[in-house]
Amino acid sequence: MAERSVPSLLLITLSLLGLNLHAVEGHINAIYVFGDSTVDVGNNNYLPLLTSREAKANFPHYGIDFPTSTPTGRFSNGLNAADQLAILLGFPMSPPPYLSLTPENFTMQMFRGVNFASGGSGIHEYTGSRYKVISMAVQIQYFAMVSGIITKLMGPVGASDFLSRCLFLISTGSNDMFEYSFAKRSSRDDAMFLAGLTSTYKEHLKALYNLGARKFGIVSVPPLGCCPSQRARNHTGGCYEMLNGLSGKFYPAIGEVLQNLHSELPDMKYALGNSFSMVGSILESPKPKFKELKFACCGYGKFYGEYQCNQTFPYCANRTEYLFWDWFHPTQAASEMAAEALYGGSKKIVTPMNFKQLAENDR
Repeated sequence: MAERSVPSLLLITLSLLGLNLHAVEGHINAIYVFGDSTVDVGNNNYLPLLTSREAKANFPHYGIDFPTSTPTGRFSNGLNAADQLAILLGFPMSPPPYLSLTPENFTMQMFRGVNFASGGSGIHEYTGSRYKVISMAVQIQYFAMVSGIITKLMGPVGASDFLSRCLFLISTGSNDMFEYSFAKRSSRDDAMFLAGLTSTYKEHLKALYNLGARKFGIVSVPPLGCCPSQRARNHTGGCYEMLNGLSGKFYPAIGEVLQNLHSELPDMKYALGNSFSMVGSILESPKPKFKELKFACCGYGKFYGEYQCNQTFPYCANRTEYLFWDWFHPTQAASEMAAEALYGGSKKIVTPMNFKQLAENDR
């Protein structure tokens, strides 16, 4: 029996630490976050081999609207999408970065959730390799260690039950497309690229499933060609349509992957957010909240998108009115709007259920 459930002494110890290993009905135990800079909350701060500032955000003006008004490694003026979704799901904000954990708090935190995301990473192993960031494959390896410890402490049945009531939030794919877009036109094959990308993504999802994941919250890529950095590549100032074409095809492609996995894998549940449609609708019919859709709030050059935001560049005062914070990333206000759509939106935005329904779905 001891191998199949949490030992009594461990239960008592974890209870004293303030942990509840059994989800309240309709809620989730923990959030595990994977992906790129859209959900990274500071893992890249701890990478000593990272040589480029482009893959870090631990300096001003990043974090100017964070609760402590300090840069944390989030590629935002404040909270990012991982934080906003976590808050809607009943947590204070995103769980902390995996690389920030210490031997003293590791066991306690792994039952509450961990953020493995790394800015600059992608679906493919080689994406972001020049920055020496944490690839998706390595992020999953890190989670495998967490899953292994949970299984050792709780036993296979207890761990399986615990992890089945956790949310696995994944936001990735943009950097793969950015890097691909710089390849020589003659060497590009969009259909082959997307097929390889979705195939690799499928293997990552299956690996997480085999480690205990059952509830997947997937965020697709937005219209990447409309980021300030990509507008700067277009001499007309319009969106860079080559990237938008890839972005638009990715959502249905990953949707097909998820439908197939749902049929293959028992008890797998998912919510797929259509970021392309969400951001596209704002660009086509601007919400009153956003008055600036092209320029970044912080940066330098054309559309403030040619150089990364840093403490030497100006930044806008009316940040809640901007869609983009820097050359690639949304403002806190935009992330909040996106999180609300993912959490409670209709099937036009998130399918086959929204994140709230996913959290509540125990069948």
